[in-house]
Amino acid sequence: MFPLEDKLKAGEIVVLDGATGTELQRRGAAMDRVAWCARATMTHGDLLRQVHEDYIRAGADVVTANTFATSRRMLAPAGLGDSVAEINTRAVRLAREARDTAAPDRPVAVAGSLSAMQPIVPGTGEADPAFLASAAEAKANYGELAGLLAEAGADLILMEMMCDIEQATYAVEAAVATGLPVWVGFSVGAAEGGRVPMHRRDDLDFAEVIEPVMRVGGSVAGIMHSYAQDTTAGLEVLFERWPGPVSAYPESGFFKMPDWQFVDIMPPGDFAELACAWVEGGVQIVGGCCGIGPEHIEAMTARLPRHAGPRPLS
Repeated sequence: MFPLEDKLKAGEIVVLDGATGTELQRRGAAMDRVAWCARATMTHGDLLRQVHEDYIRAGADVVTANTFATSRRMLAPAGLGDSVAEINTRAVRLAREARDTAAPDRPVAVAGSLSAMQPIVPGTGEADPAFLASAAEAKANYGELAGLLAEAGADLILMEMMCDIEQATYAVEAAVATGLPVWVGFSVGAAEGGRVPMHRRDDLDFAEVIEPVMRVGGSVAGIMHSYAQDTTAGLEVLFERWPGPVSAYPESGFFKMPDWQFVDIMPPGDFAELACAWVEGGVQIVGGCCGIGPEHIEAMTARLPRHAGPRPLS
């Protein structure tokens, strides 16, 4: 992590990878009807390793292990409760192997993804209320996953799709307890009337979430798994309320369990132009989420300046 920390302190750009789960689907891996991309770690390990390698060769400084949907909360309903440790350990190992192969002479960090995802109602993008966890269960799930990621050799933990205060707080607490660097990714909805709501939480303003969550811990805050225009609006709010490094990695398309819908995917050139605009506006860590592949990261990396531009005055 030291090279990344040095780059951030120097105002330099850090390149994240793009999507892992949707890229597996795009290359032919079947998505599980309950655990989404989690099972692919066991059934398509070679393909997963290749995805990581392709992102590294496209210029990524950070590759994300396939652990977005691998908490016990996701795996147990899919009949994989006895494989939680095995799946997460293997996911991190495959990312590390890809790094050793594709970047033996370049520092690349392996991030463990830790999300608040829960089982989704089939054919929709909505969380299944039948699987709502109690506070104690949620804390136990986050703690178990964070510990497994650290033990497996992750260099940092990416908090992904943080959408509220309660669950995000539980998750960040678990990640911070590992002692690893923690980068917090918030997901926001469509801005309207000057306010930016959280993803699927129109009742909750993003501005209200940032401070209580980041107070728990985390060295980076950013917007992820949000549409491009919503990401831009969210970044404006974030810059006003967070003084540290900022990340941005948008999605393109939409989810309909168990598959990502590759509809109106942003062309790589347009994505690169948008990413450069964010970097010129002060974003230091940039990449992609669902629907964004290695071709997008390669196009972006070719155009990025070395340093981020000045942050907006708050």
